[in-house]
Amino acid sequence: MTIPEHVLGLESSCDDMAAAVVRRGLEIASSVVQDQIEVHEPYGGVVPELASRDHVRSVSAVAEAALSRAGVAPEALDGIAVTAGPGLVGSLLVGLSFGKALAFRLGIPVVGVHHVSGHLASAEVANPDLRPPYIGLVVSGGHTALYRVDGDGACACLGETRDDAVGEAFDKVAKLLGLPFPGGPSVQEAARAGDPEAVRFPRPMRDEPGLDFSYSGIKTAVALEVERRGRLSGRAVADIAASFQAAATDVLIARARRALREHGLSQLAVVGGVAANQRLREGMLGMVRRDGFRVVFPPLELCTDNAAMIAAAGARLLARGESHGLALNAFSRVPVGEAPWRDGERA
Repeated sequence: MTIPEHVLGLESSCDDMAAAVVRRGLEIASSVVQDQIEVHEPYGGVVPELASRDHVRSVSAVAEAALSRAGVAPEALDGIAVTAGPGLVGSLLVGLSFGKALAFRLGIPVVGVHHVSGHLASAEVANPDLRPPYIGLVVSGGHTALYRVDGDGACACLGETRDDAVGEAFDKVAKLLGLPFPGGPSVQEAARAGDPEAVRFPRPMRDEPGLDFSYSGIKTAVALEVERRGRLSGRAVADIAASFQAAATDVLIARARRALREHGLSQLAVVGGVAANQRLREGMLGMVRRDGFRVVFPPLELCTDNAAMIAAAGARLLARGESHGLALNAFSRVPVGEAPWRDGERA
């Protein structure tokens, strides 16, 4: 299996437009991300139509910047990898259409990458000694799930959220507390001055059988606490933020620990935007000291959506001889590990 020398990755599944060039599947030659925080901040969350329109305006410039910073001409590319889903279909189609058009012009293969597979690849890019099998915990604004990652790209979902993703819950709690969007960083910052035991928020499903998650209950509990208190002081905001953050991360740690034990594995990769949360990282490292598991995180710049992870995952598909062609289409949801296309067509 020969890893391609240069792969351009494109990621546009939500509100970030990103492009990156990866060499030989692991070396990040460039990574460019254009966020849309100013676009969506007035609404306290991502507005899909605004996200896709902004992608249309920026995709070409972002891709050009990635190639320029890598010092790679388009003609030197061996393939293009683009997020095909899951995500906001309008946003996905922008990156997908650009990637297919560029691949057609250059006469090189294009592959569609599952967004979650990209996040899991980010852990291996940052930790080249991480080898399957391992448990992957994917935590972001759109995903909260546990996967068993085995060799040859095999990946099985062990459990996922039944309602809200944990990152979505952070965004909604931030809005309830009058904190800025995005909610992950602002809740974490407010929590620094708070008491994580000030409010005993529920830990839904933490101790139940199975490996699924639920975050709607925690979000509702925060809303009721805010309503009960009425006007919130700065101290109250900090205490509620800290207490919510403690509850949200405690569940992630407990479920990941259960998955490791049930599957007899010793390695855990924590990926996605919420993997940047400091309390989650500290809690996971505490589990390492207590139970002897190995836990790895990507660096902060590879936790949030980026195209380097898509290029890395795509390089492996290209190395196996895959090419999804111009019939490749976007999908809003499909289980990771199930091919959303076969022979260039949707399954």
